[in-house]
Amino acid sequence: EPLRELLSGPDYTLIENATTGRSADKYGGLVFDATGITSPAELEQLFEFFQPVMRSTAACARFVVLGTTPELVIDPDEHVAQRALEGFTRSLGKELLKGSTVQLVYVSPDAKTGLTGLESTLRFVLSAKSAFVDAQVIRVGADDATAPASWDKPLEGKVAVVTGAARGIGATIAEVLARDGAHVICADIPAAGEALAETANKVGGTSLPLDVSAPDAGEKLAEHALARHGGIDIIVNNAGITRDKLLANMDAARWNSVISVNLIAPQQLVNALVEKDALKPGGAVIDVSSIAGIAGNRGQTNYGASKAGVIGLVDTYAPLLAEKGITINAVAPGFIETKMTAAIPLATREAGRLMSSLQQGGQTIDVAETVAYFANPASNAITGNVVRVCGQGFLGA
Repeated sequence: EPLRELLSGPDYTLIENATTGRSADKYGGLVFDATGITSPAELEQLFEFFQPVMRSTAACARFVVLGTTPELVIDPDEHVAQRALEGFTRSLGKELLKGSTVQLVYVSPDAKTGLTGLESTLRFVLSAKSAFVDAQVIRVGADDATAPASWDKPLEGKVAVVTGAARGIGATIAEVLARDGAHVICADIPAAGEALAETANKVGGTSLPLDVSAPDAGEKLAEHALARHGGIDIIVNNAGITRDKLLANMDAARWNSVISVNLIAPQQLVNALVEKDALKPGGAVIDVSSIAGIAGNRGQTNYGASKAGVIGLVDTYAPLLAEKGITINAVAPGFIETKMTAAIPLATREAGRLMSSLQQGGQTIDVAETVAYFANPASNAITGNVVRVCGQGFLGA
């Protein structure tokens, strides 16, 4: 009943219990509630629900399976059955065509009856905003959520910091957060001043020249946030660099610079903001990891280590920040079309695009929309997640 209520708004046409005999329909989305599956034998319900309608879905359809978080289930049979959902959704993702995607959303068994903490996730995974997110597992906690006054402007009145905002993914993140109503503090190295000012002007935000790897970067950011805005609600640790070399040929400078910017800086910025109470309760930390941190990449031992470390930050900081009512999550982009990837040799670039179930590269806005989903105050039940924005890339799958 709570799920039916969430999907009964003007954005959706609800057809319950889709079965055979509806071949004339082209479903834009299919949502299966598997939270009631408590034994392996009951997994047959997946087959009974999905198989009859697999040829009756529209292009770019959204498939969603809801499950119960296995780690929080006591009964062995139920744990096994719920864990099996991951294999089902990952396999289904590799069968879908024409831009269709599937996601598995695990919900805490302690979630309140109204499932309000689930709404922001359903809105995201059932929309075009999740176009390059495929076969991912998202865990939703037990907390209730309050819907924003406007789902079109969920960040109205919020202040966000985006590091590495001068260009590329960072600039697009700033644009999307501003679109959603936030005032954006755009931070980047002083040498990127002109491009940084351009981004800030475009989004109606503030330009803040800042070397995130400097020892006092966190203190400077906290002072700026408190003096100008009384604190911030969102920080997106997007700034990152690559200094690629085979390990046998790498020098200490290349190694240390990547670890400093990509891993140490995000941790120090968050530490400083929390220590100085510059990150408000109810706030959100969104870190940018990478597929390289999950699967590894030849010639990127430094980069892979730094981005895997970012995932470690999410893991360890989630319970610590939860005590202050702050969430922390990460996005892990795969092959994204940027100026950097445009410089890759053609054959390598084409191979990168094809190495995913969606058979294409992603756009910077795909990463930005996922960041905005995590930043939404209605996503307060979502913390400790790492969502790949990779079209179900085959590397590390």
